[in-house]
Amino acid sequence: MQRHVAVLMGGLSSERPVSLSSGKACADALEAEGYRVTRIDVGRDVASVLSELRPDVAFNALHGPFGEDGTIQGILEYLEIPYTHSGVLASALAMNKEKAKAVVAGFGVNVAESILVDRMEIARQHAMPTPYVVKPVAEGSSFGVVIVREGEAHPPQQLSAVEWTFGDMVMVERYVPGRELTCAVMGDEVLGVCEIVSNDHAFYDFDAKYAPGGSSHIVPAELPDEITATVAEFSLAAHRAVGCRGVSRSDFRYDDRNGAAGEVVWLEVNTQPGMTPTSLVPDIARARGLEFGKLLDWMVRDASCRR
Repeated sequence: MQRHVAVLMGGLSSERPVSLSSGKACADALEAEGYRVTRIDVGRDVASVLSELRPDVAFNALHGPFGEDGTIQGILEYLEIPYTHSGVLASALAMNKEKAKAVVAGFGVNVAESILVDRMEIARQHAMPTPYVVKPVAEGSSFGVVIVREGEAHPPQQLSAVEWTFGDMVMVERYVPGRELTCAVMGDEVLGVCEIVSNDHAFYDFDAKYAPGGSSHIVPAELPDEITATVAEFSLAAHRAVGCRGVSRSDFRYDDRNGAAGEVVWLEVNTQPGMTPTSLVPDIARARGLEFGKLLDWMVRDASCRR
């Protein structure tokens, strides 16, 4: 019997356009794999929509608050609909960058020093010596990220603007120079390490992530063996520490300015990695011989409740 998969996409967060792109790519690929697919542009009536539809599996292609923070996961648990990716607790924990970092550091993973600060306070004076990075505590896709360069006289003034929509508390984190790395974990296995080279961008921002040609992915990353092993070890430790399920992706900076044995710094774990045509996890899986459709097929088969 053909299994019925509801692909949840769109949603209510600032990452809605990314989610719509992820959802379309996933829905098309799952149909090609032989599944009966219903596309759901998620709104506040999602519980009643799913209750009436009763799919066999919900494929969660949502990003950001509501879709990635334990909220939709709780709805799916209540409705007893098996779903992909991480469960309620892991999703909520990973979405809060500061709390996730504290948990992961307890498992021996090297993290960047950071503090939580009210955005109005940091707009008045530097919260730590430059250079540093300001990040919203619970956003993705680099929304609201500001890099404060060494020697800048004033903190970023956009933090006090009325247009700021990313919450009053922000994370101020030590800036780690060097190379951008990411590592995918599938189940309890490391899929591979990728280096991200942002083309004509100051860092791996929204456009670098999602615009065609915005970045290049080097898979597998050309690294010393011991650095690859460290990134893999930290990624699996973070996956387990946070309690992730299905597929996750950890992001890193690798400071090799003083030689190959430089510092590897864990930044965050993504419980809902992007699945757009330019996304990282599909590229990493493809390098391991796992094509996009087969990756999604594994995720559907892995779906469950009480994750």
